[in-house]
Amino acid sequence: MILVLTNLLLLFVVLVSSNGEDRRIYLILLEGDPVAFHQVKIFSEEVVKLNSKSEASKAYANQLTKSHDEFLQRYLKTGSYDKIYSFNHIVNGIAVHTTSSQIQNLKNASRVKLLEEDRRVKHMTTYTPQFLGIPAAWTQEGGDRNAGEGIVIGFIDSGINPEHPSFAYDPTINNPFRFTFDNFSGACEEGPLFPQTSCNGKIVSARFFSAGAQTTTTLNDSVDILSPFDVVGHGSHVASTAAGNFGVPVVVNGLYYGRATGMAPQARIAVYKAIYPSIGTLSDVLAAIDQAVLDGVDILSLSIGPEEPPEDTITLLSLFEIFMLAAHKAGTLVVQAAGNEGPSPYSVISYSPWAVGVASCDTDRTYPATLILGNGLKIAGVGLSGATVGDRLIQYNKLVLAKDAIKINTSLPKIANNSEECQYAEAFDPLVVQGNVVICTFSAGFYNGTSTLTAIIHTATFLQFRAFVFVANPTYGDFIAEPIPFATPAIIIPTTTDTQNILQYYERETIRDKNGLVVRYGGRAAISEGRNASYKGRAPIVSRFSSRGPNYIDRSRNPTDVLKPDILAPGHQIWAAWSPMSVFNPILSGHNFALMSGTSMATPHIAGVAALIKQYNPSWTPSMIASAISTTASTYDNLGEPIMAHGFDLYSLYASAPFGFGAGLVDPSRALHPGLVFSAGYEDYINFLCSLPNIDSAIVKTATGGVCGQLFENPSDLNLPSITITSLTGSQIVHRTVMNVANKAETYLSAVLPPKGVTVDIKPSWFRISPQGTQHLHIMFNVTQALDDFTFGEIVLTGSLNHVVKMPLSIFPISTT
Repeated sequence: MILVLTNLLLLFVVLVSSNGEDRRIYLILLEGDPVAFHQVKIFSEEVVKLNSKSEASKAYANQLTKSHDEFLQRYLKTGSYDKIYSFNHIVNGIAVHTTSSQIQNLKNASRVKLLEEDRRVKHMTTYTPQFLGIPAAWTQEGGDRNAGEGIVIGFIDSGINPEHPSFAYDPTINNPFRFTFDNFSGACEEGPLFPQTSCNGKIVSARFFSAGAQTTTTLNDSVDILSPFDVVGHGSHVASTAAGNFGVPVVVNGLYYGRATGMAPQARIAVYKAIYPSIGTLSDVLAAIDQAVLDGVDILSLSIGPEEPPEDTITLLSLFEIFMLAAHKAGTLVVQAAGNEGPSPYSVISYSPWAVGVASCDTDRTYPATLILGNGLKIAGVGLSGATVGDRLIQYNKLVLAKDAIKINTSLPKIANNSEECQYAEAFDPLVVQGNVVICTFSAGFYNGTSTLTAIIHTATFLQFRAFVFVANPTYGDFIAEPIPFATPAIIIPTTTDTQNILQYYERETIRDKNGLVVRYGGRAAISEGRNASYKGRAPIVSRFSSRGPNYIDRSRNPTDVLKPDILAPGHQIWAAWSPMSVFNPILSGHNFALMSGTSMATPHIAGVAALIKQYNPSWTPSMIASAISTTASTYDNLGEPIMAHGFDLYSLYASAPFGFGAGLVDPSRALHPGLVFSAGYEDYINFLCSLPNIDSAIVKTATGGVCGQLFENPSDLNLPSITITSLTGSQIVHRTVMNVANKAETYLSAVLPPKGVTVDIKPSWFRISPQGTQHLHIMFNVTQALDDFTFGEIVLTGSLNHVVKMPLSIFPISTT
């Protein structure tokens, strides 16, 4: 998604104190072409690959950088600023460190087109190849030894752990002679924990961007490593999910969990570290996007994004979106996390039709664990731990409630008040808890975030608990529990109903004196093996945390005619590579693999699938790849029923819709052969922006450099593989154009599942289309019943050669006239 900035210069301005003023980061567009589009005529579907090696390109880049310096010298007081970045590849701009009063001088400068303050960015934080049917797609690519060969996926994230086996270089598999760098030229920026040899052929480039972070806060030298090395684990996780090597053994705490494989195991990895433990700034992320497109990555995976919508502009014209549009125009497909603010509506943070927004779902794999009480009652829970065993049999041990095991003379209020949460080993009588199963309770400390499972594990290990049970508290209600690898037997019971059953049994079996002190612990309990996977669950189910549509155009959440999210992929409980430093998750410290959840985890699945499609169809544009992924997706689960979603009520399901799953669950094998595609290019996106209600074409030109051409009758006429109408009054005709990308002519028949309260008529109702031919479709929507919310349907084009093309419909019928 590269934006054609024919008349733009982006200036980033950072503020630091000067004469007592605070400094911030600002993004400013100025007139002038970036290198990518300098003196080049771009048509809507022409793919432009940057020739960064040409002397002309280098000379023009230097010219732009010099002009940035001259511009700052002209308008800003000497000594009041420091230039942070010059952007000159896909947008033309600068990053500057200065004061707010100095910024006022730039607002009225003749060359300034747009100014935006920097925002914080954050992470949107195996078995899935089999779940998605990836091996069938690999077969079409020549098997796992060839899947993704010749494709470079760029990852803007927290870096990478180069020592991980998922990123090892095997010359017998990663054949250097099959991979050419004609369209890619990266660099290996070495630094602490990241020697030059880290770029080994699997990792073909690695860079880091820290100027924004360094000027915004004081970095912590022990964790904010200034190199591409990943101290968090997040960047390694997403990179291995998309492009990790085939069949890497997953071993955690000495147990083998299976083998992890990326979606495109032979794709190459380009790393752009822009997020640090202390901070993530938009300026660093945009610098990384600019560089990644210049380097020539084929796919750009963004499991990160701004924390909130822009303040002073519409969502579609923030600089983050503009950079992604620029990447699209240069021929790079951008795949973006939809966000983790679900299940609330209007919570997506992926807004643009030129980026693929990815929602998250569960797979059918679970890790069931069971607490077995002495009376035979079995209670299901969560926890990746071994069983309490003795002589190879399940062993029952004494059951002890944590608050009953406190030292009688404990006088420290902090320790005494948190005793039921098992946070402090010194609070307990070792003779009471050693060798026993201890019940720890979710209480105020966990509710306000001051207590941790890591502290419970430390307490259990130090005092030699036989096991611990972490239970929900009726005062605070049920909570969501994720499987965590425990080195000692343990289980999490996240529902208050189960907690009450445990405590009732405990009290019946426990004898107390007249003061309420325990004189005999009669209860017994055991924990079963919790590390064996089960594949019996319903799937896919839209994850509770996955952000929902409808898409919106401003901070007031006014909806817009673009479906978001676009597609659904596994993002819940995903095994992938990790960094042993694990600075954000001490419980995973020392581990090479982690089981993580988030739209961050779903996004690289789509990036990997896109790499397979690009390899199979190298001439396809980003919009063609996105269309193929969308139109071949499935809206049904493994039971043959419509996809369900987790809702606000914990452990509840309800029928999902396109605002939850987009077009549906990705089907990689079918996406290689979609039959028809809906194609859109840069000029189409400009016309779409100019067609938005209450948008001045001058604003569009200012932000993008594009000139409004033939406007659409409605924004919904943008040639997307979905139709969204946020305000349908009476009737409306929507236009679409399909292209046959198969190698044979085919006849298609149209069918409609109409949204409630709306009739849908497609003309022509059937058509025959030759290879590379196009067909225009005119789709009439007519309101028969006004409703107070969106209603959903689907158009299906069925081909005579078994291609099936689906388009989700999301319509808000306002009135019949």
